Amino acid sequence: MSKRDYYEVLGVSKDASADEIKKAFRKKAVEYHPDRGGDETKFKEVNEAYETLKDQTKRQRYDQFGHAGVGGSAGGGGDPFAGFGGFGQGQEAHFDFGDMGFGDIFNSFFGGGAGGGKQSRRNRGRDVETELELSFEEAVFGTDASVSITLDDICSHCKGKTVEPGHELETCDECKGTGQTVRVMRTVFGNIQQAAVCPKCEGRGKVPEKKCSVCRGKGTESKKQNIDLKIPAGVDDGATIRLREHGEAVAHGAKGDLYVNIRVKPHKKFTREGDLILSEQHISMADAALGIELKIDTVDGPIKIKIPAGTQSGTDFKLSNHGVPHLKKETRGPHIVTIHVDTPTKLSRKQKDLLKSFQDSGKSSLFS
Repeated sequence: MSKRDYYEVLGVSKDASADEIKKAFRKKAVEYHPDRGGDETKFKEVNEAYETLKDQTKRQRYDQFGHAGVGGSAGGGGDPFAGFGGFGQGQEAHFDFGDMGFGDIFNSFFGGGAGGGKQSRRNRGRDVETELELSFEEAVFGTDASVSITLDDICSHCKGKTVEPGHELETCDECKGTGQTVRVMRTVFGNIQQAAVCPKCEGRGKVPEKKCSVCRGKGTESKKQNIDLKIPAGVDDGATIRLREHGEAVAHGAKGDLYVNIRVKPHKKFTREGDLILSEQHISMADAALGIELKIDTVDGPIKIKIPAGTQSGTDFKLSNHGVPHLKKETRGPHIVTIHVDTPTKLSRKQKDLLKSFQDSGKSSLFS
């Protein structure tokens, strides 16, 4: 579904002042805020529009290129009514690839991790976090990567059974195989029975006849592992990739999950805003006045663009499909080049005479 015009969303004209935009946003936000019984979808739409139009640079790009000029969305934040309740505006993006394959990459968008209940926590290994640093280009185009991490894995000697090979598990003599111990507490209301997990067998009802000689009955041992994963094109700095059951192991239970936090190294020439790639190019006053063909660096390699005569400093040029790929689409955002016209600080006498002659000719501007 196509996005509505941001000015239409806020109910203001395209020449509205910053104060008018802010007042319109507050009015709409009160009307649609979910914690006040409003429409959550419309609230997010209003918030997205405000995040773009309140920023002068983003507003100029939006006026020039539409939604494509601001990366398709404005991002979270800007909720002046957060005190009304727990409606969160900014959520950390997670990518869930299941068992090393591509699952629903937004499965963890609103949470995830260990399950609920005491039994599930007891029979599940600990979740682990690590970081992976990517170059700007690797984040844009995706890559195959590997993380090295030391954690508890299944014991290679007993295969996680906790018992020395050749021996068996036997019934726990403390809980008699029930996995629980019961004690009686005397209170003013009478005797109360209290059940607890058996400390000897940890609720399993069985203990090793002879503990594993390597892991000492723990069922796990510390190992250094290299874990391969596929980084999708368009992943951003701060994203988290979840690998199910690649965390720490536990005896008689499932492994925890591994969360890989993505860190993207800054680029010397490019910056990123959503699916936009931004860069700057400096040209001389003469080139701006007469026009020039420039070679522009992009993540796809250098391309040539024509700068028309009379170009003003601060003008943006849009290079379609040279930006960041969309995670769920086979399309890319644009690369926007901002032109800066450099005013010379040191002039020869001849250059000064030429500019003086031009000034005396009655022209009010070099580019008129």
